[in-house]
Amino acid sequence: MTILIDGKKIASQIKENIKKELESLTSKPSFAIILVGNNSASEIYVRNKIREAQNIGIIANLFRFSEDVTQSEITNKIKELNKDDNTHGIIIQMPLPKQIDTKEIINIINPSKDVDGFNPINVGKLNIGIEKDTLLPCTPKGCIYLLKTIEENLSGKNALVIGRSNIVGRPLANLLVHENCTVTMAHSHTKNLKDLCLNSDIIISAVGSPNLVTADMIKKDAILIDVAINQKGMTESGKHILCGDMDYNSILGAGIAKAISPVPGGVGPMTIAMLLSNVLTAYNNNSK
Repeated sequence: MTILIDGKKIASQIKENIKKELESLTSKPSFAIILVGNNSASEIYVRNKIREAQNIGIIANLFRFSEDVTQSEITNKIKELNKDDNTHGIIIQMPLPKQIDTKEIINIINPSKDVDGFNPINVGKLNIGIEKDTLLPCTPKGCIYLLKTIEENLSGKNALVIGRSNIVGRPLANLLVHENCTVTMAHSHTKNLKDLCLNSDIIISAVGSPNLVTADMIKKDAILIDVAINQKGMTESGKHILCGDMDYNSILGAGIAKAISPVPGGVGPMTIAMLLSNVLTAYNNNSK
């Protein structure tokens, strides 16, 4: 029988542990969120981050900018936050409008406050295996955590990462390498995806393609982590019906996989939990 990896429950345990650690601190960790425009999805993500932070005693400060904001306005705010000793983390909510150079903005963030783990300094540390006290990208970090709730020792596993984004796919592949997995990365030009899946002990998909991975592509006892969130319709009451990249129901029904994370309720809650963990790490690093 395939195990359902309950990311919501696991994330709740992580947040509870962070909350307990906060009780011993003399001050509260704090992070800043820079939000540009009125993107509805971004509004939801930011609202969730602020709520979850406040629930465990972390301060979240929101800085809003209009859609026509200039590069210099955001740059100046980041430089101000970099110098603020009471701000331990900085998040730039993506996407940014076209007139903003996203790479330049990320480069400006102090690496010790880069709680999203996107700054080139933190990316470089991850690439060469310096993970201790390094701020790692939240979603990949959460994926590894979920995997280890099923298999503590990932050494020697064949791992397939579907998707090569700088936010999920690439850093995730590096993390898996550091766990001594043999890692393959698939993408839009990969021609033998089914064969690769059938040879994989671990499959993690993050491309945004519903039913990309089906039950007939799964090796016995494979562990599946579904990162993608896709909309496949609406209920009669007007709520969005969400799904991932994996044909969840058919995979569960086949009972071949050892474990699978659902969408929603899998990786999503873990991403926020890892963000809060990074804020605490940034606070501790800056307090040394």
